[in-house]
Amino acid sequence: MNKLEQLKQRSQVVADTGDIEAIRRYVPQDATTNPSLLFKAAQLPQYRQHIADALAWAGGHSGDRAQLAAMKLAVAIGGEILQLVPGVVSTEVDARLSFDTRATIDYARRLIALYEQMGVARERVLIKMASTWEGIAAAAVLEREGIHCNLTLLFSFCQAVACAEAGVTLISPFVGRILDWHKAASGRDDFTAEDDPGVLSVRSIYDYYKSRGYPTIVMGASFRNTGEIEALAGCDRLTISPQLLQELEEDSGTLASGLDAQQESAPRPARALDEAGFRYQLNGDAMATEKLAEGIRNFVKDQERLETLLQEQMAGSVAEDVATDS
Repeated sequence: MNKLEQLKQRSQVVADTGDIEAIRRYVPQDATTNPSLLFKAAQLPQYRQHIADALAWAGGHSGDRAQLAAMKLAVAIGGEILQLVPGVVSTEVDARLSFDTRATIDYARRLIALYEQMGVARERVLIKMASTWEGIAAAAVLEREGIHCNLTLLFSFCQAVACAEAGVTLISPFVGRILDWHKAASGRDDFTAEDDPGVLSVRSIYDYYKSRGYPTIVMGASFRNTGEIEALAGCDRLTISPQLLQELEEDSGTLASGLDAQQESAPRPARALDEAGFRYQLNGDAMATEKLAEGIRNFVKDQERLETLLQEQMAGSVAEDVATDS
């Protein structure tokens, strides 16, 4: 077996892409998208009909048409992905709402309603949101409603603890972005899989969850190389880009040992992490604070780029209609 086949025996493999053709090729269990991936997907010719349908739908509703069309497009692509994967798809809340609990809840409910109108059960969708205090608070409410959540942009132990205590379905700790920060901060460029700060972060979170019986799924994300992936083989889930999936598929070697879920039982904390404690601990972690803020900014940027693309499509459609009428 190649390394991708070996990995699938130990972890659920998730495709980190909105590219339907890549998902069809690698046959992952699940798939995950974000504004950056949707922006790239929206420029591919095979998504033109989805864009046209999203614009037509948005035109029949009040509000920001570009934002509504982006929401509809995300659900349309998610629905197509679900025809190819047996598991779930992650669809992201607008990152501009990362510090607004109520607006995040409302947006998530609307995404789920759109999926259900397509005949997709909410059990097949994970709603993604940033691991801010407000995002975690929103997830706690949504989980009680049967809307399952994927807390993304997770860089610190305190974020992971708060997510577990909130009953979040899944977290996505960002391995590669943690490594990026430490490379820049230390000037080192010789990290191995065994001393990679991103790998070590996920290992500590995984050990904490398993030793205390938290059901929250750990899904390593944002990988920079296959060495990081191999070091985390055995993690509940791993979301991997098409490029790295291909590298694993082409490697016929033996997969590294990875993680071991066998842990001694330990008691859960007597007192849940409160907002003040969460913010204090996050503030004390410069890497996590900086990468969380940077990640939100970048997702907002790509959300706005997607909406600009859709606005241009709307303008083009209007121009065509005027020309036809004249």
